Amino acid sequence: MKRREFLKFSLATAAAAALSQQASAQASLKEIRIGYQKNGVLVIARQQATLEEHFAPQGIVVKWLEFSSGPPMMEAMNVGSLDYGAVGDSPPIFAQSAGAAIVYAAGQPITNGQGILVQGNSPIRTIADLKGKRVGFTKGSSAHNVIVQTLEKAGLSYADITPVYLTPPDAGPAFANGSIDAWSIWDPYFAIGETKQNGRILVDASEVTKTNSFYIANRDFAKSHGPVLQQIIDVTSSTAKWAESHRDEVAKSLSAITGIPLDIQTVAANRSSFAVGPITDDIVATQQGVADRFFKLGLIPKPVVVRDAVWKPAQT
Repeated sequence: MKRREFLKFSLATAAAAALSQQASAQASLKEIRIGYQKNGVLVIARQQATLEEHFAPQGIVVKWLEFSSGPPMMEAMNVGSLDYGAVGDSPPIFAQSAGAAIVYAAGQPITNGQGILVQGNSPIRTIADLKGKRVGFTKGSSAHNVIVQTLEKAGLSYADITPVYLTPPDAGPAFANGSIDAWSIWDPYFAIGETKQNGRILVDASEVTKTNSFYIANRDFAKSHGPVLQQIIDVTSSTAKWAESHRDEVAKSLSAITGIPLDIQTVAANRSSFAVGPITDDIVATQQGVADRFFKLGLIPKPVVVRDAVWKPAQT
């Protein structure tokens, strides 16, 4: 056999073996574990069972796991107990810096629905008034990034406030009883604080910075089950397109799944962006800026290159 023919034969054999291994991996997949929070497209997908209907013919079961925020979701994904989930911009940065086994699978711009609240009768009227105040938020969450960029815009440093690290369920009561002076948070908790806890919007995040949320996958899952991951993204995207033009029904879905009153989820649904798309160069650049800022402030242990963790379907 000539060298050229041998090389062609070897490459064909390797490709066939790779396809065989991939097919075997797909056939062995029996369950997809998806993490969600109390908002967003995945809640709608769960309520409508769109992923269950899609994967049932393939013999794959969808298991749903709820998280109060992004950081614990990233921890679960890193240890392999979660395959896919939706988070804000900061959790994957903290996770990537810690060496977590995650990849960015898809992106979603955030146009509204997060910011900083103070009590209605609070003397805090401007960002500068946050100096020396106790500000509550979830460490490593998108709310963390909102605080950092808000302070930067006003010429304040992170050291100018007293961070109080609280999960959303703990921060709500702390905000209501005055244990914290301000609360950086996202919907639906943002809407709860605003409508039920006498909150006043000090900062609307959309006026401070451009932010994104992400659909994150476990790195090994993405490597072994790339076609399945693409199917998850496609179904998620289709659900998002439906949500954009059915906001009243979205609010009902969110309320039904989360147990949060319909009036609050209506506020959240009406100001949400649901579009799901690929990780573009613009999204990578924005996310890299967040990562660089966090490293400069000493909030993450080492710098990260966001692009290194972006999933590349063609290579699976």
